[in-house]
Amino acid sequence: MTACAIEPPSTEGADGVPGAGCVITADGAYAARLARDGDSWFPERWTLDGPEPYAVPLPGNQPEEPGTEVQPMGDGRVLIHRLVAGRHAFALLYPTGPGTGELPLGAVECPEPGTRLFLLPPAPGGVRAYALAVGPRSSVVWLVAGGAFGPERLAEVPGRCSGGVWLDRAGRMLALDRELGGRTKTVVVDLERAEVSPLLQIADGSDDRLLLADPDSGLLLISSDAPCPGQERLGWGVLGSTLPVRFPECLRVRECAVTPFAIQPGQALMPENCAVGLRIDGTFGTWVGTWRPAERRVRHLPAPEGWLAGAGVWTRDGVLRLPYATETTPCGVSDLTAPEGPARDGGSERASEAGRPAAEAGPPVPEARPSVPEAGASVPEAGASVPEPGARGPESRGPGAEAGAPTRAEPGPPVRAEPGPPVRVVTRPVPLQQAPLGRLVTN
Repeated sequence: MTACAIEPPSTEGADGVPGAGCVITADGAYAARLARDGDSWFPERWTLDGPEPYAVPLPGNQPEEPGTEVQPMGDGRVLIHRLVAGRHAFALLYPTGPGTGELPLGAVECPEPGTRLFLLPPAPGGVRAYALAVGPRSSVVWLVAGGAFGPERLAEVPGRCSGGVWLDRAGRMLALDRELGGRTKTVVVDLERAEVSPLLQIADGSDDRLLLADPDSGLLLISSDAPCPGQERLGWGVLGSTLPVRFPECLRVRECAVTPFAIQPGQALMPENCAVGLRIDGTFGTWVGTWRPAERRVRHLPAPEGWLAGAGVWTRDGVLRLPYATETTPCGVSDLTAPEGPARDGGSERASEAGRPAAEAGPPVPEARPSVPEAGASVPEAGASVPEPGARGPESRGPGAEAGAPTRAEPGPPVRAEPGPPVRVVTRPVPLQQAPLGRLVTN
C-alpha cells in the first residue's frame, strides 16, 4: 500500500514557518493553528467572538508533526488531520479541564501512488468538514467530519483539482480548480447530487482559477492569464452576471505578489461595494491591502506585528479582523476599518506613509451601478469614471463530547468506502444560476 502525501499547510505565519498560520471558521467565531513550544508543535484553538480573543492549547500525548493540519469547527472543537501508519487519521479535539479530549473519526487510505490528501477550507455552518484527495487522474471529495459513520466518499471529479471555494451558505456548492488536458479551469461540484459543472472558462487557452467568493453579493475574485498569456492577473466578476470579468490595473503591484484572503459579507446585490482584504508580499516584507471593485486603487496598510499572514475575516460592518501572535501577546486580533466610498489621493491612505510602495491612484470616482455592455464592448471598471489626461492610475468543553471520551485513542481501522455513483458532468447551470464568465476587460 502506498500512502498519500500530505498537502503542506496553506497557512503560514509572518515568520514563514509552516503551521504558524491559522484557519478561521466561515463565521469568524473560532480559529485554530499549530503553535510551537520550543521544537514541539501542538494544536491551539482561538475564540474570536467574545469581548477579547483568547487561546486554549490542545496538546496531545506527544508533539505533532509540523505538517499536521488543524481546522476549527463551529462548536469550538478542532479537527485534526494526521498521517498515522500510512493512513490519514481524523479526530476532534476539545478541552477537558487540564487535558485534551480526543474523539477519533476514522481514517482514509489512498492506495494509488502519488495521491495527496488535504483539508478543504472550513464549510459554512461549521458542522461538517471536507478533504480533497488528488490522484494522478482524478480527485475525490471526502466528508471527514459531521457524517454518521466516519469519513464518507462524496464525489469523484476527473482531473487534478486544487483550491476549494464555497459558493453558498448551505455548504453544498464547492468550486474547485481542475487541471485537465494541460489547462486549469474552475468547476463547481454539487455535493448532494454528485454533479460537476463548468464555472469559470474565460478563454480556451487560459488558466483560470477562483480564489474567493462571497455568497451574499456574488462577488468572485479570480486569477487568470487570459489578459496576458503566461502572466497571472487578478480580476473580479459576479456570479450569475453577464458582465465581463475585469482585471483592474491597481491590483498589479510592481514586484509584489498580491493574494486576496477575505471578502466583506452582507453586501447583497452590491458586489462592487464589498471590501476585499489582500496580502501583499514584496521586498519590503508583508503587509495588508484593502480594495473595493468600485475603487481604482488599493489602500496599503502596515500589518500588525506577528500577523498570521494570510489569515483574517471581514465583519458585515466593514472591519477587517487580523489575528496575530507575539511574545507579549500570544493571542491577539487587530481590527482595521475599510473607509467607505471611493478612495482619494493623499492622506494617511497612501502606501508610502506606511513605509510601503505606493499604488498609484486615479481621480475620485462616483458611485454607480455597472450597466450591461454590448457584446465585445470594453467597459470601464464598475463605478469608475475615465481618468482625465495626466491623471495617475494605480473556555468550555466541546459540545457533543461524551464523558469519559478517550484522550488519545489510536485511529480505528481504515474506512474503505464503497465506490459511489460516478459523477455526472452536466452542461446546464447548477441551481445557483451562475453564467459562464467568458469575457474580460482590463483597466
